[in-house]
Amino acid sequence: MHEIALPLLVGLVILALAFDFLNGLHDAANSIATVVATRLLKPVHAVLFAAFFNFAAYFLSLAFPALHKVAETIGAGLIDKDLVTPAVVFGALVGAMFWNIVTWIKGIPSSSSHALVGGIVGAGVAHAGFEGIQWSGLNKTVIAIFLSPMLGMVLAMIVMLLSSWALRRATARTAEKSFRALHLVSSAAYSISHGLNDAQKTMGIIAVLLYSTGYLSGEFHVPHWVAFACYVAIAMGTLSGGWKIIETMGGRITKLSHHQGFAASSGGSIMVFTASLLGIPVSTTHTITGSIIGAGVSRRASAVRWGVAGNVISAWFITIPAAAAVGALFYSLTRLF
Repeated sequence: MHEIALPLLVGLVILALAFDFLNGLHDAANSIATVVATRLLKPVHAVLFAAFFNFAAYFLSLAFPALHKVAETIGAGLIDKDLVTPAVVFGALVGAMFWNIVTWIKGIPSSSSHALVGGIVGAGVAHAGFEGIQWSGLNKTVIAIFLSPMLGMVLAMIVMLLSSWALRRATARTAEKSFRALHLVSSAAYSISHGLNDAQKTMGIIAVLLYSTGYLSGEFHVPHWVAFACYVAIAMGTLSGGWKIIETMGGRITKLSHHQGFAASSGGSIMVFTASLLGIPVSTTHTITGSIIGAGVSRRASAVRWGVAGNVISAWFITIPAAAAVGALFYSLTRLF
């Protein structure tokens, strides 16, 4: 247990919620890129829509406590929770936030999730060495970096195939009307899955901070007030939008029809809900990017702007090491005081 003054603890909780807000701001594009690109909703309405369903995930988590496995992975599954200190939490959060801000300014849809993972690992290793790493949790997270976009792409292609077959006898007007409605429903599902998976990452950070400082009684768990605060913060961040990244995700990778938007959102939400059940802090950015590519490829491979997609993919590979380096640096700076 590491003693800490209450004002410092409150400051770190506020910093964690600031990261959660930034996560929502940075990842707003994940939930609404397809509805903006297809002009199903106006940008302002789309942001309100996504923020509402991001927060709605809170009630789903209350109904199904098993969906809190992601928070357990982040809080206790990457670094030994008994080795975590307030300085480790500070380094992890600053490392993740730094990378989020850089990629936000550049309009690069990198992963807030993996920025946080990188920050935790970097600060944790700087504090306790590689012995403190929980390799099983880290390995499944790293594997998900590669699998989530590929599975999202495959699922989107499958949805495209099945939905095309289901409406094969419909007129063009009927099919268009059906896919508009289905696209809206699938986007709501993806916004819920995004809030469910991403808010838990900050929940895990705050919970392990409380645990390591003796403010969390009993076994490691996420208090209800922490969950509520994190869902509010990510919803408010989403409400603030992330327009540069929305442009990249929604229009620059490929042009989407309502049919493709429905397929991309459906494939992505299936992937993210599954990851939440398994306790994997999957990247919603990676997943929806792969799903959008899959929806585009199902039309024709040349419909995808592979140069833009390649730049997005490059950001995936450098996010964890970059955030880890910054996390380790800021942890080291705390040792000077």
